[in-house]
Amino acid sequence: MIKLNSEETIRRKVERVDASLIEAARQFDTATLHEAGGKIGVMPHEIKPLASSFRVYGSACTVQSPGGDNLWLHRAIYAAEPGDVLVVHVNDKYDHGYWGEIMATAAQVRGLAGLVIDGCVRDGALLREMPFPIFARGLCIRGTGKDFGARGWVNYPVLFGGVTVNAGDLVVGDEDGVVIVPRQAASQVLAAAAKRVTFEREVISRLQQGETTLSIYGLE
Repeated sequence: MIKLNSEETIRRKVERVDASLIEAARQFDTATLHEAGGKIGVMPHEIKPLASSFRVYGSACTVQSPGGDNLWLHRAIYAAEPGDVLVVHVNDKYDHGYWGEIMATAAQVRGLAGLVIDGCVRDGALLREMPFPIFARGLCIRGTGKDFGARGWVNYPVLFGGVTVNAGDLVVGDEDGVVIVPRQAASQVLAAAAKRVTFEREVISRLQQGETTLSIYGLE
């Protein structure tokens, strides 16, 4: 059996978004961050929280996994650092249960902040009860393989549709979906988000006083 050296494509040293910025992001929803950043970072809309109450905030640990195989997800749990969110691409092979109760427990013990996967998971009822936020395309019981000869990557750039996610980027997820904020832009985007929230509160106040969206936004 061919067995590849996984360390060749696992980056252990990653520059992550500052912890203070992750904490500051908790006051904003995903739509606000997306708009404040100039309509950036929208992950595929099919990726939704497994439980509507789930929220995720953290630094991205990116994973490019062979389709139908979850060995690289196991490896990523131990390559990631506490506070990281695993952001996983499965080469468009969505309909497998890449993640379940055991892996969620392992990730929780490691102090990881959550999972965002462009594929499916299983053990849904159990995962919804765990204090570990999971964002996925849905549920699927189909099992995965563990091919030691298949190549994957951890903490390398990964493309999701038109969004490139780099290790260390800011990841925020809520009931509306998941947004990625580039690490280098996180401070500026959060400042813009705060201004946007203030403006929107003013708009709501003006609407309650009888003005219209047409007049406020100059749409007449």
